[in-house]
Amino acid sequence: MSMKIIVTGGCGFIGREVVKQLVERGHAITVVDDLSKPESAIPEGVEFRQLDLTDDKATLEAFEGFSHCVHLAAKIGGIGYFHRYPATILADNDKIAASVFGACAELNYERILYVSSSMVFENATVFPSKESHLPTTPLPRSAYGFSKLSGEWYCRAFHEQHDLDYSIVRPFNAYGVNEAPGEEVGYAHVIPDLAKKLLDGQDPLEILGNGKQSRCFTHVSDIARGVCEVLFSDEARNEDFNISTAEETNVIELATMIWNHLLPEGEPRFKHVDPFRDDVQRRVPDVTKAREVLGYEAAVPLSEGLPEVLTWLVKHHEETSRS
Repeated sequence: MSMKIIVTGGCGFIGREVVKQLVERGHAITVVDDLSKPESAIPEGVEFRQLDLTDDKATLEAFEGFSHCVHLAAKIGGIGYFHRYPATILADNDKIAASVFGACAELNYERILYVSSSMVFENATVFPSKESHLPTTPLPRSAYGFSKLSGEWYCRAFHEQHDLDYSIVRPFNAYGVNEAPGEEVGYAHVIPDLAKKLLDGQDPLEILGNGKQSRCFTHVSDIARGVCEVLFSDEARNEDFNISTAEETNVIELATMIWNHLLPEGEPRFKHVDPFRDDVQRRVPDVTKAREVLGYEAAVPLSEGLPEVLTWLVKHHEETSRS
């Protein structure tokens, strides 16, 4: 049965893929986005409304006539962005959450799906990290991690007070095409950041920290599929899920893969530079719950997804260099 779904942040990197998959499943999608990011693009096959979600009145008006909300809109960037704009991140994400959750509750939505972040596990000490570990995990130090955790509290608070059903999805290190590099190091995520430095001719390639930081890089198509599986599962109602590959890769391994693809004739050379404060050393989820409850597993290994992304980044670099 077709649903009328509103998607916030649907013009962003993850949001566009989520919207694409929802449209492919036959649902009527309306996207709201402020188009504040340079790489924002309106997806095909949807109704679009440009909107500042910190405006309570405008948000309530825009949210009329839907049964479900997928909430992705947030101030977000790479680790450099987190360090430069902590107050903006905290204040704006709180305003957005209050506005969106308030509208969904007032309009009696059937469910809101909140797209959180692996950064809620920023200070995790137990690996792989289960959903059930979160209540005893030390609070995130970064404003972004704290703001995403706060969004999870909004889910539970609005459920308890207003009977608004929710689901929480925590993507781990999404990557894919359409995620452009930032103007400065650390303002994009690590894959476009490393690729841009190599394409700009950096040699040796600068690595923030010792390069042993490890992540589980999950293809954006797998992230979006996980969002869809959660949204349409009754068992996922009022539950939280880590959506990720179980494949752990450290930064040196990743940088070597990128170098070998972009510069196959050369031997990888690295230079270690001072990292940003609070650069998380390890982030690895337990994905058992998603597999057992949803039958979900990530399908795209890094060895398959990365070449596709690098091909797109080379083309993007050529286009921006000409402009």
